[in-house]
Amino acid sequence: MLNDTITHAERELYLTLLELAQQQPNAYEWLTRLPTWLNDIKDKANYAHAPAYQASVARLPTLTVNNVDLNSDVLTIEANLSESQRKQIMALLKQLMPWRKGPFQIGGQISSRQTVNTKDDNYTNAPILIDTEWHSDWKWQRVAPHLSTLKGRRVLDVGGGSGYHGWRMAGAGADTVIIIDPSCLFYHQFMAIRHFVGSADAHTHVHGTGRYRTHYIPVPLEALPDNSQLFDTVFSMGVLYHRQSPFEHLQQLKGQLVKGGELVLETLVIEGDANTVLVPHDRYAQMNNVYFLPSVAALIGWLEKAGFTEVRCVDVAVTSTEEQRKTEWMTYHSLADFLDPNDASKTLEGYPAPMRATLIAKK
Repeated sequence: MLNDTITHAERELYLTLLELAQQQPNAYEWLTRLPTWLNDIKDKANYAHAPAYQASVARLPTLTVNNVDLNSDVLTIEANLSESQRKQIMALLKQLMPWRKGPFQIGGQISSRQTVNTKDDNYTNAPILIDTEWHSDWKWQRVAPHLSTLKGRRVLDVGGGSGYHGWRMAGAGADTVIIIDPSCLFYHQFMAIRHFVGSADAHTHVHGTGRYRTHYIPVPLEALPDNSQLFDTVFSMGVLYHRQSPFEHLQQLKGQLVKGGELVLETLVIEGDANTVLVPHDRYAQMNNVYFLPSVAALIGWLEKAGFTEVRCVDVAVTSTEEQRKTEWMTYHSLADFLDPNDASKTLEGYPAPMRATLIAKK
């Protein structure tokens, strides 16, 4: 029997935007564009694998979920898995590889509220751990202590990948989280996790469960209506260096923020003064879509020139091969393959190895 996870999640998104538009008329333009956005990501002409991804999500079995922990470093869905369910779920999730942002766990930690016959060979305590390429939890640990509270806030997560950080934002109390990313694969990875999270992230009130709080729109930032001014906090993590026009990206981010809203910007940087910017000649760490790597001082200047205030750098970290690596769930080349084998402080091309800075600013 097929589930209706994607249809239900998209309906929740529509209703959330509809409620928002009644308070903030700028959201009506989002509603106008939403059908096209959602239809395009399922169009085989645009994405050859879209039907297969949809089928994988639709075939995920329904579990009795005991608890969902959106505040855990490993985003955990506690449930009792039969051996057949475990095999089925594992096979379907593997069809959505590679999994880059996470980690996630499905199963394990059986709730004390539920009694299971442990002598029954049909049940297993072994969870499914989606050990993703990135320890995205490490990035969240670096960023979270410096954020203004997310409680009650409307949040936009730009380039959100599989949605791991978006779930963590909901776990931190955000009123609404909208993740955007144009990847067809990442959209369906999010929907696979949504299937098991169910209504665990929904608003609660005296009449029962309300709207979902975590949503996904499969589009890039530039597809959004300009100057929507709908969000209290906007995250852009791991996106800026992929943009050919970084100032345009910063202006687009600014246009989505309410006055006084907070931007959280995380990107690749290099050592240097306010005039130092690296423009890779061809590839950087084997990526052919990296355009500008500024110093922290230069990036602060960019943000101020774009009109942001109270700009501060809260973290700088060199990416390690423990944080980004090949796993069972991402079997392609990873960071270790992109560094000079004789000098890990350099990329294969001879540039400084990846170092990431997180900056926070106000509109």
